[in-house]
Amino acid sequence: MEGLVNPEVPLSVRSGVSAGAAEGVRGGQDLWEQVFAPANLAVALGRVERNRGAAGVDGVSAQELRNWCRDNWAGVREALDAGTYRPMPVRQVMIPKPDGGQRKLGVPTVLDRLIQQAIAQC
Repeated sequence: MEGLVNPEVPLSVRSGVSAGAAEGVRGGQDLWEQVFAPANLAVALGRVERNRGAAGVDGVSAQELRNWCRDNWAGVREALDAGTYRPMPVRQVMIPKPDGGQRKLGVPTVLDRLIQQAIAQC
């Protein structure tokens, strides 16, 4: 099973970066804390809201995400910190191609898009 990531192993071990080196990222701030810092999350939330993509399998729209996060973020963050967070399944939709055919498109939930965006910004 070479090449598979074991989620039970700490990230510093999986990435080949020592825990001490990981702490030295960007002026001593831990990368995990950078990703989930309120300022970074606010920018990520704004981007997801502006994109206004379709809702995922949970039916939560980009317009509803801010209120959803106010009510549920503590539990999401707890699951992320514990390593138990699992993304929702991706909703499959068919979109038209210019030649008249169709292609499959996977639509993640807006929460999963928020988390992806927060990570991508760091």
